[in-house]
Amino acid sequence: MFSSGVDASQDLSGTVGAVLIPTRFVWPHGGRRVFLTGSFTRWSDHLPMSPMEDCPTAFQAICNLTPGLHQYKFFVDGEWRHDENQRYVSGNYGIVNTLFLTGEPDPIPSIVSLATPGSRDNMDVDNETFRRMVTVSGGSVHETALRLSEADIELSRHQISIFLSTSTSYDLLPDSGKVIALDVNLPVKQAFHILYEQGIPVAPLWDFYKGQFVGMLSPLDFILILRELGSHGSNLTEEELETHTISAWKLGKRQRYGQLDVHGRPIESHLVHAGPYDTLKDVAIKILRNEVATVPIIHSSSPDGLFPQLLHLASLSGILRCICRHFRHSSSSLPILQQPICNIPLGSWVPNVGEANRRPIAMLRPNASLGSALSMLVQARVSSIPIVDDNDSLLDTYSRSDITALAKDRAYAQMHLDEMTIHQAVQLGQEVNHPHGFSSGQRCQMCLRSDSLLKVMERLSSPGARRVIIVEAGSKRVEGIISLSDLFKFLLG
Repeated sequence: MFSSGVDASQDLSGTVGAVLIPTRFVWPHGGRRVFLTGSFTRWSDHLPMSPMEDCPTAFQAICNLTPGLHQYKFFVDGEWRHDENQRYVSGNYGIVNTLFLTGEPDPIPSIVSLATPGSRDNMDVDNETFRRMVTVSGGSVHETALRLSEADIELSRHQISIFLSTSTSYDLLPDSGKVIALDVNLPVKQAFHILYEQGIPVAPLWDFYKGQFVGMLSPLDFILILRELGSHGSNLTEEELETHTISAWKLGKRQRYGQLDVHGRPIESHLVHAGPYDTLKDVAIKILRNEVATVPIIHSSSPDGLFPQLLHLASLSGILRCICRHFRHSSSSLPILQQPICNIPLGSWVPNVGEANRRPIAMLRPNASLGSALSMLVQARVSSIPIVDDNDSLLDTYSRSDITALAKDRAYAQMHLDEMTIHQAVQLGQEVNHPHGFSSGQRCQMCLRSDSLLKVMERLSSPGARRVIIVEAGSKRVEGIISLSDLFKFLLG
C-alpha cells in the first residue's frame, strides 16, 4: 500500500503517547520514484520520498520514530534497494538498513552519499557527498560533523587483526585461474612480449638448474631497461635485447643498482615469498616491509623445499578483497568504515597554503616527456602518477604497468623517451588491443574527501588498483592520494 504523503507529526510507530524523534531518511542514488518502508510502517505502507532542492538526484522523507532499533529499505523505480553506505543486515525482508535511536539527545549516525546514477566507470566521480550526524534537541533536528575516536580506531584494528590472523594464504586462491612463470634464461625481449600478450604486469622467475624460483620480473625492470637503452653510456644495446637473458639483466641490475659486499661483488637478493599456511596478516606485513607489489605463494611437500609449486601471486588488493567480503554484512562491527576519509589520518594530501610540513604530491602535465614520467615513477617509488591540467584537475594516470604497452610491435625501438609525451604514451596504451582482453580495471580510481573509508577500500580492492586519487567534486582537482600500503599501514597500526 502506497501512502499519499508523509506527515512530519505522524506517529509511524503505532504507539500512543510514545516519545517521537524526527528522523530524516535520504536515498542519494537517483531514480524517478522512490518510496520508504520499514519496521516502523510494519513493512506495509510505502512512504513517498521527495527530491531534495539542492540535489535532485537525492530523495528524502522525515518520519517521527520511537527510540529503539528500526529496519528499513527503499523501493526505487519498482525495485527493492538498500543503501550500502549505511549499516545493513540480512533479515526476513532481505538485506535491510538499520538505525538505532535513543531517547536522549545523543548523536545518531545518518550517513548520506549523493551519487550520480549511471556514472561512467572510467573518468567520473560521484557528486558532492555529505556526512552528518543528527542530534535531536528541543524538538528540532541539528546536524554536526562525525568525529573519529581513538577507541573506534583500535576496535576496528582489533577486529581486522583477528580476521587476518585466522585466515591463510589459501583463502586468496581463486576457484580457477593460471599463474605464469618465466625461465631466467629467456631473452629479455621475449619475456616482456609474454607479459604483454598474457596481460600480466609481473611474473615469477624459475631457475631450472637450481630447481627453484629465484626472483620476479616486473614493469620496473622494463623501465630501467628502457632508460638504459636511451642513455649514451649504456652497456646494453637494442640488438643485445634479442639474446640478453633475464638472468644476465638481473646480474647487471644488481651490479649497477644493488648493494655490494666487502669485495665489491653484488649481493644476491632472495625471493620474497610466502607459504599457503601463512596468515594473511603475515603476508601483508611481508609485502609492506619488503616494499613489493606481489608475493608468490609457493608450496613444497618436500622438507628441503624441492619441487616447489607456484600456487598464486598474493597482493594487498587481494587481501583487501577478503577483508571487504568478510565484513560486507557486518560493517557495524568496524566503526571506522563509515567515517569520511578526511577525518582519518591516512594517505598523502596536497599541502594547504602556508603548510610546509607536507610533501607535495608528484603530478604530471600531459606534455611532460615519457622519460621524465619514468624517472618520477622510479624516484618517487610509487606505482602511478596523476596526470593533471594547468588547474591540477585530474585527466588520467600513468602507471608502471602501462610500460608493457610499448612491447607491442617493438614500439620501444621506434621512439625516444624524451621525445614522446605522456599524453602520447597514454594514447598508445589505450589503442593497444590486448589479445587476452586484459584490463587492469579502471584507469583512475577516484573518491571524494567526504567518501567513507569503506568506499575507498572497495575501490582499492578492484583488480589492478594500487592507489585511489582524492579529487574535489565538480572540478576534479587533485586533493590527495591513498595507496594500498597507506591503507594497510593504518589498518594494521
